Amino acid sequence: MRTRKKTPFRQWFDTQLHADPAFERQVEETLHELRLEQDLVALREARGLSQEQLAKTLGVSQPAIAKLESGTAKNLELRTLVRAVVALGGTVKIHIGKGPMQKGSGPAKRGRAGVRSFVD
Repeated sequence: MRTRKKTPFRQWFDTQLHADPAFERQVEETLHELRLEQDLVALREARGLSQEQLAKTLGVSQPAIAKLESGTAKNLELRTLVRAVVALGGTVKIHIGKGPMQKGSGPAKRGRAGVRSFVD
């Protein structure tokens, strides 16, 4: 595998990430959310269903599915996500693991850093 040289922007961005733990956590959270949404869309498309067809199966509106897939659904419940994935014939796996402690991320801090999702 050939490694690419980092662009000046990527070098700057990596420096910013490592310099600010709160920013790094925020970026990680956002990337994990995007992966989850992309996985859900990919599964629905692989099954050959439209948003409207999935909505009908779940007994919700098509805009509700659009919000779910775009990440704009307010207070998304795990139950809702699982229902959608199961309706598509997929599985949801949640892994909670011990990651490296980050500065300022002790027990009093709440956040979703380290959250990883996998949709088959």
